[in-house]
Amino acid sequence: MLKDILQYGFIVRGLEAGVIVALIAPLIGIFLVLKRYSLIADTLAHVSLAGVALGLLMGINPVFAALGTAVVASLGIERLRNSKRVYGESALALFLSGSLALAVVLLSFARGFNANLFNYLFGSIVTVTTSDVYTITILAVIVIAILAFYYKELVYLTFDEEAAQVSGVPVRLVNTTLIILAALTVALAIPIVGVLLIAALIVIPVVTAIQLKRSFFQTIVYAEIISLFSVVLGIVTAFYFNLSAGGTIVLIMLALFVIVFFVKRQ
Repeated sequence: MLKDILQYGFIVRGLEAGVIVALIAPLIGIFLVLKRYSLIADTLAHVSLAGVALGLLMGINPVFAALGTAVVASLGIERLRNSKRVYGESALALFLSGSLALAVVLLSFARGFNANLFNYLFGSIVTVTTSDVYTITILAVIVIAILAFYYKELVYLTFDEEAAQVSGVPVRLVNTTLIILAALTVALAIPIVGVLLIAALIVIPVVTAIQLKRSFFQTIVYAEIISLFSVVLGIVTAFYFNLSAGGTIVLIMLALFVIVFFVKRQ
């Protein structure tokens, strides 16, 4: 069955991009979830929607526009949080509602919703190009390299930020780096699951793996397995049943979470 669909170029490109995104998302998600930053992924997704709308309006690549707006917003969120004048969740709410409002206004200039926008909202493996695969690969390598460089610091401040700060860890720099990497990951996932479902791809595999109550490293491994399985099965299922790939992937992830959650309760 898998051999048959590999005859189609767009499926191969979709699987290549999907596998890369599936590998990267849990690596960022594990730190966001454990630091209780899960809403950042959702906020950056809504910011990316404004970027997509801006890209469509100005005639530039919406993925690059989304990447730029997400990175700028991530810096703004972290700066606002560090100012201590706005609580963390309030800062996220400001950016989430503001970017959504901006997206709606920009889309009104761009004559509202169209087929291209729908693809960016919910993902479409059919529209994944070879250029997209190269872009996703380059960004993924950058994310992995930076994560590897700051791995010890990230783990330390994830479990005890105050102790990390006392020990000389540059907490503000590492936190800013993490949120920028989250913005990059959001941009990576746009062609596969779309801006409205990105947060699920980053958060759900990690939350599912945490239910297994294993060590930190083992949790990452299980999250990677869940993510890869869901993305590949989701793309294959979407192809054969003519479904939305992004929605199918997320539903499979949710199904796995429900199964693990109730099995571990026994």
